[in-house]
Amino acid sequence: MIDRIINAVAPTRICDVGGWTDTHFARHGAVFNVAIYPYVEVQLTARSRGDSDEQLVISAENYGVSYSLDPERIVYEKHPILEAAVKVMGLPAETALRINIFSYAPPGASMGTSAAVSVALVGALDALTEGRLTPHQAAQLAHSIETKELGLECGVQDQLASAYGGINFIEITDFPHSSISGLSVPDSLWWELEQRLLLAYIGKPHDSSEIHKMVIRDLGDNPHRDSRLEALRQLAVRAKNALYDRDVVLLGRVFDENTDVQRALHPGLVCDDFENIISIAKDFQATGCKVNGAGGDGGSIAILTDGDMAGKRRLQRALEEKGYQTLPVYLSRRGLRVWENRE
Repeated sequence: MIDRIINAVAPTRICDVGGWTDTHFARHGAVFNVAIYPYVEVQLTARSRGDSDEQLVISAENYGVSYSLDPERIVYEKHPILEAAVKVMGLPAETALRINIFSYAPPGASMGTSAAVSVALVGALDALTEGRLTPHQAAQLAHSIETKELGLECGVQDQLASAYGGINFIEITDFPHSSISGLSVPDSLWWELEQRLLLAYIGKPHDSSEIHKMVIRDLGDNPHRDSRLEALRQLAVRAKNALYDRDVVLLGRVFDENTDVQRALHPGLVCDDFENIISIAKDFQATGCKVNGAGGDGGSIAILTDGDMAGKRRLQRALEEKGYQTLPVYLSRRGLRVWENRE
């Protein structure tokens, strides 16, 4: 007999101007980002445990994989982020649980998908307890799962975007301590951004943690003082101000400048596929292009088009003819949402 069905969804994010300054080696920073759908969805099916029940089954729907775990002896070998979240959150005694995870975002698309998975799973598991985490607590816990439990390199912006949703300005005062301000804009500007944005996936994933290590090696002994990181901090502020001034053209220029700094940070962050997409986008008068997340030889890029919707569709067809995948973009006003099915 099914006792409870708990659902959680958390958005992904793009346009992370100032990314790299939300890391331990930057120490302090600022990030502007935009939470979007496609989101990550988690569904927990909880039953009273019988003698023959498997206590924990995880189904990673995107990978076509379903497997059982002993919650008392979890080993991180198949999907470590999922397994670590379960270990850290714990399971109620005498409860058999099936966890299903799915997202329309491609794995490794540099959209903060792994963070959204962690946030959604933490939120769903939290609903099994008597206490409730705030959005900030859920983001902090999801970040600690990746960094402290799994030892991965990871900034803090992705988890915050997933927990809060919206268009955000994040200030990192002393890593990992941060504050997040949701930017309130008129509906007309919200709709315009949603209409203008185009998301292109180059067709293969990246490994964000390994890219972080590559950049750290090149930053030297005092990376927090590096002029490139300071430039990224300032660009996040300029992106916020451009949005408040309703200057979409300036926002596009900030996207371009941020991508320029990513190139300067390490030549491997803007790969040939990204350069090709940027070139095609400029042929169609795109206002700006932001390589999402850490960049590298995989992932996605956000393109801010010029507002000509027929031109945007021609650009989309041109990218798809080159073998790139375009994804629909819907801005997410809400962050983590958790609810329980009622009979």
